[in-house]
Amino acid sequence: MEKQIVTFCRRLVSERWCQYAVRQNCWFLITGLLLLILNVSLTAQVQTSVINDSNTPLHALQPDYPVPYGLPEVEQIKDVLDRIYDYLNDATPVKLISGVTGKEITDLLVVDDKTEFARGDFRLISYEWGVTYAGMLLAGEVTGDIRFTDYTVKRLRFIADVVASYHEKTGEIPADKTPVRSVLEPRALDDAGSMCAALIKTKRMGFEGNFGFITDNYIHFISKKEFRLADGTLARNRPLPNTIWLDDLFMSVPALAQMAKLTGERQYFNDAVKQVLQFSKRMFNAENGLFMHGWVNDMDPHPQFHWARANGWAIMAMIELLDVLPENHPGYTEVLELLKAHIRGLAACQSDRGFWHQLLDRHDSYLETSATAIFTYSIARAINCGYVDARAYGPMVLLAWNAVSTKVNKKGQVEGTCVGTGMAFDPAFYAHRPVNVFAAHGYGPVLLAGAEVINLIRHHKIEINDSALMFYDK
Repeated sequence: MEKQIVTFCRRLVSERWCQYAVRQNCWFLITGLLLLILNVSLTAQVQTSVINDSNTPLHALQPDYPVPYGLPEVEQIKDVLDRIYDYLNDATPVKLISGVTGKEITDLLVVDDKTEFARGDFRLISYEWGVTYAGMLLAGEVTGDIRFTDYTVKRLRFIADVVASYHEKTGEIPADKTPVRSVLEPRALDDAGSMCAALIKTKRMGFEGNFGFITDNYIHFISKKEFRLADGTLARNRPLPNTIWLDDLFMSVPALAQMAKLTGERQYFNDAVKQVLQFSKRMFNAENGLFMHGWVNDMDPHPQFHWARANGWAIMAMIELLDVLPENHPGYTEVLELLKAHIRGLAACQSDRGFWHQLLDRHDSYLETSATAIFTYSIARAINCGYVDARAYGPMVLLAWNAVSTKVNKKGQVEGTCVGTGMAFDPAFYAHRPVNVFAAHGYGPVLLAGAEVINLIRHHKIEINDSALMFYDK
């Protein structure tokens, strides 16, 4: 009987309601609650627990939320980050092996065209892992746990040393025969931008390594070699000639912005701002506040598919740019206003489970983790930087984080992440892309999101209303 009474009372009122009553000295509320419990105990043997408007304050009943609801604890967030770290630290070994013998190579002077990176679950060099390196850096900075920082520093120094060893053998070993071809000879923005930004962030934090050649080579590719339209907008010639991919904002802008901050050369800021504004002129829908995924020159009318992760790359590119762009730069205000408009558009299509859909404006498409994590990070950072109001967007960010946290399994793998995706012109292509725990796109964004949400909780008082409190003045 006692257990039944306790269960009933827990359903009836929230713990926060009781805490509120004590804080406000509202002893009449507590007395009423005790009388209610007494009444239940006296009548439980003769009647069933039927809740109705006559015997129960119905507004105090707790909703059955499909994901955790309310303010997460810092310790809970850290636990999620720890699980990801533990998994990735084991799943991404830092060593070279001989492709002939399979044995580890410790002397970089003897690397050859048969040398390989030891294989783990993920590659050490990719745009997805550039985001992961940045996420580890932020997690280390926010939590004070040096393991996260060391993860990035150790791997980037290792990569830089390997690149240096092959760079010295240019002409002797073709780039295609090395495990670092994408560094020596970048062929797309995917090869260059994200890794470059992570390297420069590491250097700016005071960690030295053989980073100079790599960052210069990456920036040279972005600035001088990648295909551009006549007005200087970065573009590709696939799947059709003169195509702009929204993804390329993130594959270029953060690296340009970081290089400008590192060197003081304003030309990189100018190029970064130009990319954001010229992409947005073609691809941002001001009516719904969303970006289309791809734009093709001379295509009219142009289909709009608002793919979630591409919108994530766009908002994160703007956040990364504003992090370092001087406020007196002529493009600062326009970029900031575009960011605010995008956040409004994203907020309008968040699902009641906290996630965003694979196609943002098509709620028959699945709920996707990596984009949700990117939006969580970006909007939380926008709040923390003072760009948008914590009261307006704080609750939705915490709801989003709570949703993302449910997708990190006990092993530390991120579930529900869409695999790598090209561009298409029909909804089926996007809506039916597979999801997989080995889709590398999910890990960096979740690390970034968790770290930035910790900052949000520490520096802002986010009010989450529940049904027991919403009718009482605070």
